[in-house]
Amino acid sequence: MKILITDDEPLARDRLRSLIDEFDAGSVVGEAADGKEALLQCDRLQPDVVLLDIRMPGMDGIEAALHLANLEHPPAVIFTTAYGDHALTAFEAHAVDYLLKPIRKARLQEALQKTQQLNRAQLQSLQQREETATVRSHISARVRETIQLIPIEEVLFFRADHKYVTVRHQHGEVLIEEPLKALEQEFAAQTMRIHRNTLICKKYLAGITKDEEGHQQLLLRGCEEPLAISRRHLSEIKTLLKQLSQHS
Repeated sequence: MKILITDDEPLARDRLRSLIDEFDAGSVVGEAADGKEALLQCDRLQPDVVLLDIRMPGMDGIEAALHLANLEHPPAVIFTTAYGDHALTAFEAHAVDYLLKPIRKARLQEALQKTQQLNRAQLQSLQQREETATVRSHISARVRETIQLIPIEEVLFFRADHKYVTVRHQHGEVLIEEPLKALEQEFAAQTMRIHRNTLICKKYLAGITKDEEGHQQLLLRGCEEPLAISRRHLSEIKTLLKQLSQHS
């Protein structure tokens, strides 16, 4: 097996590497210090297994695992944690393997022998149960066989179309397979619904206009395309615009 070690502590990475070197379970092909670096390394190295620390600055291990699940051939994931019962209960409930620090050689060997690929539903359930779970900092899309990461701060709007959602961002757009309702719930603080199929990021809200037939449309900064507004959301949009003008 090709193994990627991800931990923000160099000593922890060194310990895992030395333990793996002691038995014939595979070879360490790379290391990463946070979730985002792990994704880049996975794209480049194509490991079979990723050892993921959970709590890291920037992108944590759970968010990284969610993005890894978008790969056409995702690696198996083993979480590592220095924390106790609340995390272990969540892992065990969803058949997710974990290593509790300080990691013992026999336990690591056992985990590597029974690694499994985690599906998105398992990871999202784990994210919801993890006591310190946070909203994702990035949206990930599979472009050909690689992962494209879009910072949520750069997303202008999400628009649903059948089984796909278009993510329009500052540098273009991508398609993802996530329900619009789930995106609305996860990013409730940053977004608002303006139509049954459209969710905008509030900070880009610029104003309201009308088309030639008199239908209300929304304008976003950085977006040339006016967006359709449904009547039921119009009052909420006008209220937000008024609040934004008062603070500008």
